[in-house]
Amino acid sequence: MHRLPPLRLLSVFETVQRAGSAKAAAAELNVSLSAVSQALKQLEDHVGAALVDRSTRPAGLTEAGHILLKAVTENRERLTGALDDIRALTDPGGASVTLACTIGFATYWLMPRLEAFYLDHPDVAVNVQTTQQEVPRLGPGTDIAMRYGDGRWDDGTVELLFQEHVEPVCAPSYVRRLMETGGSLGSAFLIHVETNDRRWISWPEYLTRTGQKAAGSAKGLRFSNYVQASQAALSGHGVMLGWRSITGDQVDKGLLIPAGLPPLTPNNAYHAVLSHKSRNRATAEVVVNWLKEAAGSGG
Repeated sequence: MHRLPPLRLLSVFETVQRAGSAKAAAAELNVSLSAVSQALKQLEDHVGAALVDRSTRPAGLTEAGHILLKAVTENRERLTGALDDIRALTDPGGASVTLACTIGFATYWLMPRLEAFYLDHPDVAVNVQTTQQEVPRLGPGTDIAMRYGDGRWDDGTVELLFQEHVEPVCAPSYVRRLMETGGSLGSAFLIHVETNDRRWISWPEYLTRTGQKAAGSAKGLRFSNYVQASQAALSGHGVMLGWRSITGDQVDKGLLIPAGLPPLTPNNAYHAVLSHKSRNRATAEVVVNWLKEAAGSGG
């Protein structure tokens, strides 16, 4: 049996992928960039395979890296969920609520709005639990799940937050660069997010459903999550499919702009699911109602 690598190395590896770059991970972990690079190299030596494809800019994951990241995130989520369940059993009272959602939704939609929530409800603490993929079935330690789908879940009371909206977006600098070189968005680099979740629309599906030519779809950048893809788009590396929940605020601020291609409305939407097993249901209802108001007011 292979000896497991030190948890410290796995934590650094997961942080790099979640933060979007080694530099961002170093800042989050409060260590030097060289320390992060050294930890990644040590992890690669331990597993006996390259995990990071350093030939691309920004660097992506190799096939081995994707396999390891999936295992690390899934086990971290299971451990976090177990600890939350234990805390709920030992301290069922109090004005705190645990909310679970994907990393992308937490980063780009939820966290920018929590400050306003705390101004309205300073006595309520919202503990945010992030997952790489969809939030799993709710246990006693999680009060609310923010999910994208058709709303047909039976582990809680489902409340519609907002309909999704998908539109290709890119940085203003990328449009200017294309114009200066005589290019067009039809020949642009496309930023892809590789996911096994068929509810999320891919570039080939978008191009087919909107009747666009597939020019440019074969070349571009590929990432394992929308946080990394958004950072690449903001840095001017190409055009990504902008989802309201992820890039909506950036478009409102002018950091990303529509790329001039037709918008698409998916069949699925974002919902808040209030767990049937919640031990703080009254407080959780306050949070859900506030989130519905925030989403309805243009959020």
